[in-house]
Amino acid sequence: MQNQEKKQQWYTRIRQYVWSLFVAQRYLFSKKSHNTINIISIVSMCGVAVGSMALICVLSVLNGFEEMVQNSFTSFDPDLKITSQQGRVFDLDTEGWEKVRILDGVELFSEIFSGNVLVGFNGRQTPATVKGVSDNYAQLTGIKTLMIDGSFTLRGGAGSTAVVGVGVANTLSLGVDFVSPVALYVPKRNVKVNLTRPETAFRQHYLYASGVFAANQPEYDDEIVFVPIELAQELFDYSFSEVSSVEIKVKSGSQIEKVEEKIQAILGDSFTVQNRYEQQADFYRILQIEKWITFLILAFILLIATCNIIGSLSMLMINKQQDIALFFYLGADTKIVQFLFLLEGWMISVYGAVVGLAVGITLCLIQQYVGIIKMGEGFIVENYPVVLELGDVFLVFFTVVILGFLLASYPASVLRKHRVTKDDKEKM
Repeated sequence: MQNQEKKQQWYTRIRQYVWSLFVAQRYLFSKKSHNTINIISIVSMCGVAVGSMALICVLSVLNGFEEMVQNSFTSFDPDLKITSQQGRVFDLDTEGWEKVRILDGVELFSEIFSGNVLVGFNGRQTPATVKGVSDNYAQLTGIKTLMIDGSFTLRGGAGSTAVVGVGVANTLSLGVDFVSPVALYVPKRNVKVNLTRPETAFRQHYLYASGVFAANQPEYDDEIVFVPIELAQELFDYSFSEVSSVEIKVKSGSQIEKVEEKIQAILGDSFTVQNRYEQQADFYRILQIEKWITFLILAFILLIATCNIIGSLSMLMINKQQDIALFFYLGADTKIVQFLFLLEGWMISVYGAVVGLAVGITLCLIQQYVGIIKMGEGFIVENYPVVLELGDVFLVFFTVVILGFLLASYPASVLRKHRVTKDDKEKM
């Protein structure tokens, strides 16, 4: 008997909630006695819709810029980069490095030697970073896709050649196949500077530029000069087995995280293994912070727009006083009637969110695949970058739903103290 009574209570409660949903929807779309209530409800819904549309559009634009920057880093940064924690240079003639070379999942293994130099050309000078790379470096990264002049060639008929960043080339007024060579100046190791002849403390090397690249990142374009690794090691007076880092390309189909863990286990804690995200961790962290700050600012604006729900529900409750008294008189308890008006406010926010997201998603998809808004001349990309992500859609929707629920709960809570009075009965 007790189980049947509990089931009956559950069925009754479900019917009451369904009834509340029906009445709330009827109140939302039916004509009120005071047209002002309809106007306030429409304004509330439009405010939520505009806020939702703006939020998804802005988040999609930030995703577009993030992907654009990631693509430029992807063309330059390797899948994995290994550096030493105990010094700038380390020796590869060890058993551990041989294991890394033949490790399953490693497709390409490239030695890198880098250091600071002074680059000179036709009386102009600028500090730069020489990056000596092995012959397979172009296969390791997408550097060839970044070339804007010449080609990525480090060995010519007359010897070694250099590939410079566009910032370095602009500073030196340097171009490909110029008659004059580029000069590299590197301080000699363990040599004191002779004040009478300071030039003797520097090692010099002349070579021609074979190409200019543009990664659209100042830390690369304004600083990097590519040369063969043997030349870099010779300039800095290191042996051919000593390098400053190792860059690895992971085989297609292999999980970068697992390969990273295996390499770290082989080399131990004296070396640092970084994937693409970890190589640019500070930059990606800034992008994420910027995205969340933008989201919070727009969410606050959306909260202000959603506050119209309080006014809309308050006006509706005043207009429906006789209905409320009738509901109580017919046996509805306070929770059911309270839930009715809570649903009313919630539906305003949900319908507004659905309309706003539908418009926002449509605009984002049109811009993403058609490109209506142009960036103008002189920019990296022709169209304004937009990338729509499903996670952002759910984030915006649930944000609006939660805000709508919280704001609607305030005017609905007024009904907790409501009781059917004699005056209410007489009005019915």
